[in-house]
Amino acid sequence: MHYSLGRARLVFNLLPVSFCPPLRRPLSSLRSAYLSSSISDFTRTCWQLPCRTFSSMSDSPNDLFNYSSGRWLVNNDLRLEERRREFDVDELCRLAAQSVGRSSQDIDTFVKLAEGGFNRTFLITMHGGFEMVARIPYPVTVPKFYAIASEVATMRFLRSSGLPVPEVYDYSPSSDNAAKTEYIFMEYMRGTKLSDVWLELDEEEIVLVLRQLAQLESRMMSIRFPAGGSLYYTSDLEKVAGRTGIPLNDELFCVGLDARLHMWYGRRSQLDVDRGPYESAEAALVAVARKEQAYLERFGRPLLPFQRERREAYGHKEQSPSDHIKNLQRYSLIASLLVPKNSALHRFCIRHPDLQPSNIIVSTSSDSNQLTIMGLIDWQHTSILPPFLLAGIPGRFQNYDDPVSQALTSPSVPTNMDELDQFEQSHAMELYHRRLVHFHYVKNTEKYNKLHHDALSDPLSMFIGRLFNQAGAPWEGETHALKTSLIEATEIWGWLTGDGVPCPVVFEPEDLCETKELSAKLQVADENFEGCRGIIGFETETWVSNEHYKMAMDLAELLKLRVLTELPKELRATFEANWFLSDMDEKDYM
Repeated sequence: MHYSLGRARLVFNLLPVSFCPPLRRPLSSLRSAYLSSSISDFTRTCWQLPCRTFSSMSDSPNDLFNYSSGRWLVNNDLRLEERRREFDVDELCRLAAQSVGRSSQDIDTFVKLAEGGFNRTFLITMHGGFEMVARIPYPVTVPKFYAIASEVATMRFLRSSGLPVPEVYDYSPSSDNAAKTEYIFMEYMRGTKLSDVWLELDEEEIVLVLRQLAQLESRMMSIRFPAGGSLYYTSDLEKVAGRTGIPLNDELFCVGLDARLHMWYGRRSQLDVDRGPYESAEAALVAVARKEQAYLERFGRPLLPFQRERREAYGHKEQSPSDHIKNLQRYSLIASLLVPKNSALHRFCIRHPDLQPSNIIVSTSSDSNQLTIMGLIDWQHTSILPPFLLAGIPGRFQNYDDPVSQALTSPSVPTNMDELDQFEQSHAMELYHRRLVHFHYVKNTEKYNKLHHDALSDPLSMFIGRLFNQAGAPWEGETHALKTSLIEATEIWGWLTGDGVPCPVVFEPEDLCETKELSAKLQVADENFEGCRGIIGFETETWVSNEHYKMAMDLAELLKLRVLTELPKELRATFEANWFLSDMDEKDYM
């Protein structure tokens, strides 16, 4: 699985504008329909245990081992292989039953429940109706051992702090067990995923849910930690080459190695670099860049940009890793100088790593008939960092690109709504919903979570957070994003530091001019991609639902042929060699 999601982007200045409109409108409704079922929708596949016979939708155990929730337009076979996980079903069931004081004879059904980006979950139902979840990681999920160990410790710690997190019954961060796989056995949280009802909520219900979310975030972010990294049981870390972390007061838990994905992605797991625990904000800021620099110095070589639609902007030339190393060094020079002056933003805290509607379980209260958040799920890759590095509106709740949202103006529907046609009304309501969510998330955060709002409303905090993420992201043949942020830092240095400290980074005028020209080309490329993604209808890593796969492939081929007919013959070979929906070799980018 490649790190950067949503990476297959189309970038052709040659795409005829007249080609797009006839296809976009009819597909918009289709795309909305299939997007309502996410990658983690239910996939019911049952297994026959020796002790019981049950009705099954599948005759093959392979259906439990293989990914079946969708397909990819690019490298589909590779994506499926990455997600194939064989294990001993009978032993996993025995261990699951044992974790709750039952025997495997008590199990009625073992059902594939959901498939996400890193894990497969199964629903186990026992006599009497008791239900529990068994979750196993894909073979490609990293970091090995630490991902499971950290998530379990995080869940149990937060649950003990009164947060609505599933109870963990048992776990194994290693595959060295009878089931032959890592696993977590946990509580099955009853309710509905917020994503299943999100678009149906009225403004009052949206405000109610976001208020509860802000209050929950405030509770978790108010917990102080002695250092940065990720949370573990002290006993688990001691199992791994005698590693020790920085203990919490009770010494049962400790802060250890940073389990965020990009710190371990691909061959980075082979590096002996500082991954924490971080004893200061400055240490956390610098560690991400040193990790990436160490990777490039050991494994880096000139590459074409991974995002093939962007290659035209670079003249289809390989990009040197030395350019990115240089920008990482520039980042390291200024990072520690940009730590916010507000000392409250320096202390280490914890926040959900992927707070999207599908990870929020809600239920309607019987007494008040109001939506209540019952649980927050999926805590894999959780980190402990200063608030200014964790701050931000969750991806599915933000609408940063819209000036109305940027100004935090209270949203309203268009006054001429009745004059719009059905498509325009649908678009207007979608925009209104995005603005509404963005606005109320910020307003509730301001009211209930001062620490987060202080960071969220501080331009310096948000800027250094962006730099931090760009410096830590795995290199994929481009350094442009980091470089443009560094240039911006030099341009507003006095405002950022405010104390007369000279900027240690300088860019030559010619370099600035070339970077600006490249930015313009890449912007056109990205805009073309977004339009084409809307036409074809694919999601992250070119994922599509099984139902939409054939249509998406047909549309992709139609798009390719149409562009080819518009190109001069001498450009067609280069175009086909860089077609963004062809399979490709990814190993050099790992």
